[in-house]
Amino acid sequence: MNLKSKILFSTLGVVLLVSVCIALVARYILISSLTRELEFRGLGIAQSIADRSAPFILTQDEPALVNLAFEAVLVGERQDLITYIYILDTEHKVLASTFIVPFPEFLRDANPLKPGDKQSIQPLDNVLGGSVYDVAVPVKEGIYDVGSVHVGLSQQHIGAIVTKLRNIFVGFIAGIILFIFFLSQALARSITKPIHALMRVAEDIRRDNLEFSIDFDGRADDEVVQLADSFANMVRHIKEYRAELKRSQLKYRSLFHSGPDPIFVLDMGGLTVLDANPMATEVFGYSRMELVNKPIVELAPDVVSQLAQAFPSSDMDAQARCVSFPKSLAYRSSNEPFYVNLHVCSTIYEEQPALIVSATDITDMIEKDAQLIQASKMKSLGEMSAGIAHEVNQPLNAIKVGSEYLELLASKGETIPPETFAKVTRQISQQVDRASEIIQAMRQFGRKAELLRERMDLAAPVRNVLRILRQQLQLDSVKLDVHLPEDVPYIMGQENRLQQVIFNLVTNARDAVCSEEAQLPPSKRRIEVAVYQNDGIVCLRVADNGVGIPASRLDKIFEPFYTTKETGKGMGLGLAITYGIVKDCNGEITVESEPGKGTAFILSFPALEEPQ
Repeated sequence: MNLKSKILFSTLGVVLLVSVCIALVARYILISSLTRELEFRGLGIAQSIADRSAPFILTQDEPALVNLAFEAVLVGERQDLITYIYILDTEHKVLASTFIVPFPEFLRDANPLKPGDKQSIQPLDNVLGGSVYDVAVPVKEGIYDVGSVHVGLSQQHIGAIVTKLRNIFVGFIAGIILFIFFLSQALARSITKPIHALMRVAEDIRRDNLEFSIDFDGRADDEVVQLADSFANMVRHIKEYRAELKRSQLKYRSLFHSGPDPIFVLDMGGLTVLDANPMATEVFGYSRMELVNKPIVELAPDVVSQLAQAFPSSDMDAQARCVSFPKSLAYRSSNEPFYVNLHVCSTIYEEQPALIVSATDITDMIEKDAQLIQASKMKSLGEMSAGIAHEVNQPLNAIKVGSEYLELLASKGETIPPETFAKVTRQISQQVDRASEIIQAMRQFGRKAELLRERMDLAAPVRNVLRILRQQLQLDSVKLDVHLPEDVPYIMGQENRLQQVIFNLVTNARDAVCSEEAQLPPSKRRIEVAVYQNDGIVCLRVADNGVGIPASRLDKIFEPFYTTKETGKGMGLGLAITYGIVKDCNGEITVESEPGKGTAFILSFPALEEPQ
């Protein structure tokens, strides 16, 4: 059922219901009012006869009484209203009546008057084939009752009047219903016609046709016209929004295609490539068709799990954030690894949630950092040359002494005892192994660091560095306490670069305990190096009892070119390099220091699940 029919039938239903209710109420009121009015008329007629019939009752003048009764019946239209009139004396003897048939005997006692009653009205049935209201009043002479007058009012007459009035009322209601019907038709047409016009416009909009006009045939400024105006304003805003969206898309496309860095659009659900700019094809070595629908795990495998954590599909707040992933490992089409800084933001792409990823190639910067670290290593080796030379000379001297001893015995022609020969050759072999270990440690420390992280034991770079520095620390009278347990879990890191970190921290600790400000005698100079595990975190602690660092300088010590050493004894790059390497290994570095009591650097790295 359409809106027009609903309005029409709803209006007619309401009018019909109200009309029926009014008819029922009116009928009740009408019948009650007519009955009371006719009863009053009957009482008036009866009382008029009673007032005039008293002398005739006393004289028993029956013809006069009959004449009074018929005169009352024949006045005006009373013959239709009055069915009968009869007069009784006190002994219920019928003195006069208007009956032209024998008097019905049951009427004598049908409506008796009790002493003192002024009137009595009683409905009676089966009187001359119909129903009547019997109205009785006493006939008085002074204070005495001498008889009674009974007037029978026809109920059929009352019903005829009610039927006539009801027919008039029904005709009136029918006229109102017809009027309301045509009025409802016009009203429904007036309401639904503009709504149908709006529906046609909505259908045009659904078909992407925003060029339309609405004609309301000169309607005034009513609610429907206001609705149409609001509709037109909405469509105008849609057109403006589409125009703005088109300009934005053109601007986005221009920036997207001309961007100096690779840019990808990823599906947020499957993390597959939806689109890529020309620079992405150039840097990664794929064509655009090869990149589309390629999982991001094939391009940057290390960031997939981090993307899922940073942009969970169940967290709506996470859909409007940006996240950076510095120094992430990526792979070209030739499987060549390189490093990029990734900046990822959520967006909407073709009405679907997506991620826009900007990748900046930082491989050259990483290479320069590696060169800087390599230069720092060479500088450190140069500073430790005295201790290293002494460390290498010891096994060389032992080898020389053993070989000269054997040469001397051979030149004298003496027979060398087998036990002595075995002992000397064993000592020479041990010293060769010692010299080889020192040289291997120096080569490993001095080689250029790899860019890839690997599974490693944190104690391994500590041992290699201390193998190089131990002799130098002994020359400086520094006591070294080392705690390297065997059951510490592995971490993900770069062993060669972490050697530089440990080297920097240990040499800084040596400088702190040997400085003039510390004023420590050689026997009190101590450095502690310890590796331990704490709640899934593998820690390295390098502590000294040197001069310490003032609290006002602690927040600056990791800044490049900031140093607390004397001029010419440091460039201020050691701790800055240390901080960068630790961060690259997904670690944290903290410092605890108290002036005059020493300093402790704590390096923390997430432990791998598999134990060592």
